[in-house]
Amino acid sequence: MAIEIKMPALSPTMTTGTLAKWLVGEGDRVNSGDVIAEIETDKATMEVESVDDGIMAKIFVDAGAENVAVGAVIAVLAEDDETASDVAKAGLQEPSSAAPVPSVASEAQAPPNQPSNQHQ
Repeated sequence: MAIEIKMPALSPTMTTGTLAKWLVGEGDRVNSGDVIAEIETDKATMEVESVDDGIMAKIFVDAGAENVAVGAVIAVLAEDDETASDVAKAGLQEPSSAAPVPSVASEAQAPPNQPSNQHQ
């Protein structure tokens, strides 16, 4: 069964981060302990290691993506007895949790409500 790689919390207060760079691509073989990505917080850039052996089947979050929620699935590893196409056939689709969290500033820019025509 495929192994989900999730956005790690690099500090107790971290809720989102920036996926600065992938160091592997789809189809690459990785081993447990290999550095696969770099994550930026407001204070530092940290390396993310693979938690298992396998093949990078699908990357859901592009390099440079900002405000990626902690716990969001950022990629999927196929285990040794699977191929990337096996993972795709199993119905793994891009999880909605991988979407960046909207910032407060973008929510504040929503258009105001239209006035109602109740008093005519």
